[in-house]
Formats: sequence, C-alpha cells, structure tokens
Amino acid sequence: MGRPRPRRPRGAAEVVSAAVVAVAVLVLAVRAAAAALGSPGEVRAVLLPLVLVAGAVAGWRLRRAVSRRRRARERLATLRIDLAALDAMDDRCFEYALRDLLLRDGWPARRVGGGGDQAADVIGDHRRRGRIVVQAKHTRVGGKVGSPVMYAVKGTAGPVHRADHAVVVTNGALTRDAMAWGDRHGVHWVDRERLRRWAETGAALHELLPLAARPRRNRFNRAA
Repeated sequence: MGRPRPRRPRGAAEVVSAAVVAVAVLVLAVRAAAAALGSPGEVRAVLLPLVLVAGAVAGWRLRRAVSRRRRARERLATLRIDLAALDAMDDRCFEYALRDLLLRDGWPARRVGGGGDQAADVIGDHRRRGRIVVQAKHTRVGGKVGSPVMYAVKGTAGPVHRADHAVVVTNGALTRDAMAWGDRHGVHWVDRERLRRWAETGAALHELLPLAARPRRNRFNRAA
C-alpha cells in the first residue's frame, strides 16, 4: 500500500485555514533562520518577500475557491431534470437528483440513503424553514407507493431525524389511501405530476407543497 496523499483543501474556509497553517510554518522557519543569522536587517530581508509570496498564493487560492462555489451555485440555479431522465436513474442516482433539486431551492442538503437510513434518503437544513427529511421511492412508471411508506416516515421523521417536514417523493404514483393518510398526519407527498413541476419547471418544493417558513420544532413528536 502506498503512502496516503494529503487531500486538497475544499471550499473557502479550508483554503484560508491551509493558508494560515502555511504562514505559521513559514514564520517558524524564518525565526529559525533569524536565530542563525542574528541580524534583524537580514531577517527582514528574508521575511518580507516570503510573507508577500505566501499572501499572494493564499489570496489566489481563496479567489479560485470562491469562484468555483459561485459557478456551482449558478449551475444549480438553472437545474432542470426531465421525467424521462429521472425514470432512467437507479435508486441511488434518484436520491442524488432529489438532493440537487433541494440545493437548487436553497436547502443545504445531503444524501443519507442506504442500509439503516430509517426512512430518510435525503436530509436538508434550512435556516428559516428548519429540517426536511425526504424518503425517495424510485419505481417503474405506473408503480404505486402505499400507506406503509407513510407510516414509516411518520414514525422516524421527528423522533429519529428531528425533522420539521417529512416528504415522500416518487416518480410513480401513490395510492389514494397513502395520500389521504399523509394529508391527515402531516407527511407531504410528491407524486409524478408534482415531481414534474418540481424538477422540470423549476418550481421550488417549499412553494409547491407548501412548507411553512417558520415551522414549529419537532411537531412530528406530537400525537397525530
């Protein structure tokens, strides 16, 4: 096994932190040189160019990181996914697509689906709207999601995930009983038509459903 390679800094915060560490190392090196040279004038002559170079490199990397993040936000802002593309995805890709749609709508979100996900495939945290839990059900066209999925989401959204909103999303359909149960018990649902409006037309999920701007915390812990 080869030696592990250091990971490049990601994002502006990590770039700044790396630059601070680099400057600190540089200062220690200069102090060691100062102890060897002994002359303050010689120390300044060595220190100033090095500090200027380090600052220029840190500024350049910070600008690059900020530029990359801005371009990523701009790409997400125009994200549209048609139903045919969603239908062609596997379960994992479908979950990532829903995560990206939430990011587009201003929900910092992450995919958490997998073994033991406890009825949560995507979780997003919004400063004003709270936490959203999305259960993704990718199915063949014409497939239907039944009430047991709604029961599972209801049972874990608050107690396990501390969510303010729970949503079941499918590229198929939901049974009439599942939709009615979700409406009664506060589990939102997105069927094929709502998914089309969300993914293809750019409608924001929190406006499509709608979701409260200032939700009451942990309402899923309350008795139905």
